[in-house]
Amino acid sequence: MKIYLIRHGETTGDLENRYGGDYDDSLTEEGLKQAEQLAEELKDLGIEVIYSSPLTRARLTTSKLCDKHRCKVVTLPGVKERNFYGILTGMTKEEAFQKHADIVHLLEDRNNTLPGGDSYGDFSSRVEEAWDQITDPTYETAAVVTHAGPIRCIFRDILGKGELGKIGDCSYVYLSDESGDWEIMSAKGVQLQ
Repeated sequence: MKIYLIRHGETTGDLENRYGGDYDDSLTEEGLKQAEQLAEELKDLGIEVIYSSPLTRARLTTSKLCDKHRCKVVTLPGVKERNFYGILTGMTKEEAFQKHADIVHLLEDRNNTLPGGDSYGDFSSRVEEAWDQITDPTYETAAVVTHAGPIRCIFRDILGKGELGKIGDCSYVYLSDESGDWEIMSAKGVQLQ
């Protein structure tokens, strides 16, 4: 099986310097262009199904991919971004420091759970359940349009491939298990460590 793990395009929250997580922002004009360029780049890969996060930024990226692939789309809540930021979600970083300076420091460790947020354990379990569905052998080639958090979780917790560096807008990692183990075949816009 071949899987393309894809991060959505640039968002309005990126430009506004907001804490995102499961904040449901949209793509910018640049984000839409990035998604169109990615769709063109991946158009001849035979993608049969796209598993998409239900968040708007992922759904819009998926829509652009579908313009080129004409494949099945499955909305998969398990690959939605973690609500890591809890009560800070959707705030600009400046607002968060003004209103909740006492908890902003908790963001330094992914294992911390902010008030109103998801624990890392719950998030990781959700992503693992989604991975089991994604890797069902029904399809030979699949794409997953998701967020940086689930991609990191898949690499670290499920595949045991360690940490990733920066994961850019509309970046992707191509994985294959043809050898019996998941291998990284290529990556674009993702800093592998």
